Amino acid sequence: MKINVIGTSGSGKSTFAKALAQQLAIPYIEMDTLFWKPHWTGSSDAELFEKLEQAISQPSWVLDGNYKRSQPIKWRDVDIIIWVDYSFGRTLYQAVKRALQRASHGQELWAGTGNRETFRQSFFSRESIILWTLKTFYKNRRQYQKMMISPPNSQVQFVRLRSHKQARAFIDSLGLQNAAAKKT
Repeated sequence: MKINVIGTSGSGKSTFAKALAQQLAIPYIEMDTLFWKPHWTGSSDAELFEKLEQAISQPSWVLDGNYKRSQPIKWRDVDIIIWVDYSFGRTLYQAVKRALQRASHGQELWAGTGNRETFRQSFFSRESIILWTLKTFYKNRRQYQKMMISPPNSQVQFVRLRSHKQARAFIDSLGLQNAAAKKT
């Protein structure tokens, strides 16, 4: 199974994608890990696409991330696209909470990069993840709604999760399906 989890920054797509990959016992791939290099330097498209091609060459995976320019690659063989689409208030709350936690703990975001969020970066800069969430939430929602009904994507199953309860139920249902499949 090949699954891409999408959603606005702060929506909880990484948390959901990790839990989903664990439930299915398949590899978890994070687009940000493929993109970011040390000192907050982004990969070129050529570098990103090469890393992405290599990462998704596996028979099954859960890929977490948007990166619209990578859609022709990541959606080429995708089975399911799961859109984590919580309310604006919930998403903003989660983005602020995550930024506070990351800045206060100084945790490295992607192994080997040394990249850490700071209070200044998260709350008082043009590169603020909070500002990014505010700027992209409704734009992303419109784009994802169009993608769900777009004829080129008609072969792909889209799942839209609107709440934590729906997300938990989706993961739980996969666990029940896996258990039933193992019995047969």
